[in-house]
Amino acid sequence: MTVWDDLVGQEKVAGQLDAAARDADALVTAATDGTAPPEAPKMTHAWLFTGPPGAGRVQTARAFAAALQCVSPDRALGGSPGCGFCDGCHTAIVGTHADVTTVAAVGSQILAEDMRDTVRKSYTSPANGRWQVILVEDAERLNEKSANAVLKAVEEPAPRTVWLLCAPSVEDVLPTIRSRCRHLNLLTPSVDAVADMLVRREGVEPAVAAAAARATQGHVDRARRLATDPAARERRATVLKLPLRVEEIGGALKAAQELVDAAAEDAKQLAEERDGKEADELKTALGAAQGGRLPRGTAGVMKDLEDKQKRRRTRTQRDSLDVALTDLTGFYRDVLALQLGSRVAIANADAEDTLERFARGSSPESTLRRIEAVAACRDALDRNVAPLLAVEAMTMALRAG
Repeated sequence: MTVWDDLVGQEKVAGQLDAAARDADALVTAATDGTAPPEAPKMTHAWLFTGPPGAGRVQTARAFAAALQCVSPDRALGGSPGCGFCDGCHTAIVGTHADVTTVAAVGSQILAEDMRDTVRKSYTSPANGRWQVILVEDAERLNEKSANAVLKAVEEPAPRTVWLLCAPSVEDVLPTIRSRCRHLNLLTPSVDAVADMLVRREGVEPAVAAAAARATQGHVDRARRLATDPAARERRATVLKLPLRVEEIGGALKAAQELVDAAAEDAKQLAEERDGKEADELKTALGAAQGGRLPRGTAGVMKDLEDKQKRRRTRTQRDSLDVALTDLTGFYRDVLALQLGSRVAIANADAEDTLERFARGSSPESTLRRIEAVAACRDALDRNVAPLLAVEAMTMALRAG
């Protein structure tokens, strides 16, 4: 199983990256052996991966990073880098490779201070003699200062450094940065491709896999979670009942409160799994004895970690809310399809009775207004409006129709 097997419905992109990984491997091998051919292959030092949510931008970039770090002996026999089994591939995929640095937005932006050490590391030689890979998961969240830091590093990269930037579209990245990157655009995988992946890779029953893939409209990560996590299926079922609960003002406000509370609880559970482990690891790195006090002068470092974790919890809550709003948009999209007699496949087939009831009891114009209300709520959350205020405004708009 190669690293490209994780790329669902991205055969064309996988082929391009496989060819680039072969050239990169030949370049490193020639430099190491001192036998560079007259026309040595060239390496692109900055890549931009774009595509809609769920297309697998980060997974694709990480698979390429693994192929660049592959140390399989089969390469010498003509095998393609990215075997998926060697130490280089495995540690790059799970995120523990010393020469693969991942940067992700903790809050709404990637700050300059978050990029400072990363940019500095990008100018160092790789520890294992292959490539220094910098993976920026949310390049669209770079603010002005952090984007300028990345631009300088991309303009004048170290010989063995590769930047992998991920963003929804090229317009989300500064023109000066994207003009220096090789651009690869990913497409939304088909429902059938996602369902097939769930059956093969996750051992999910075919019927459950098909339902999860159809409900998430080809979003690989959400489909995987929906197919394998009963709690995720329960949360989705609750969201799909929300349109039935907004007929009264009290019900609309209560539904908003429960939606926000559920997102906060989800964020809390994820934080409890990560925050304690991070704090313990940092205390150990700072030299604190087991259960003892921190060394003098290290309180500020712990405070920085706490602030980072707080920003991450806020973003996790809003991401959880965004998933619920995406499900709600899909519900009304199905209602509109029924109202217009469209042949588009219904995503929420398990709620078909409710969909038909709404389709009969409202007009396409009111359904469009409800879809716009959900979109307005997402925009408000992006502008850091208080979650409860934004969701309450949405549920009242859904009630008005």
